[in-house]
Amino acid sequence: MARPQNNPNTKRRKITATIREQTQCRFCREGKSYVDYKDIDTLQKLLTNRGKIFSRRRSGNCACCQRKVKVAIKRARFMALLPYTA
Repeated sequence: MARPQNNPNTKRRKITATIREQTQCRFCREGKSYVDYKDIDTLQKLLTNRGKIFSRRRSGNCACCQRKVKVAIKRARFMALLPYTA
């Protein structure tokens, strides 16, 4: 079976392998197993100015810690320590 040679109509994807250094999230680096809902300064860094929670990619958290942050923010909102919206 013949392959097309340098045909401009054939589209090929360039495969670029990006090697990214694995870094730990801020909670894993500190060795915390619990994200405290009363730690407002830390939780405010993980919210936008409108009160939305930053995504994992934006905040740099791992999946496990992002779930813990989500629960902590929701608890802090319920206790009126953080606003639901701004």
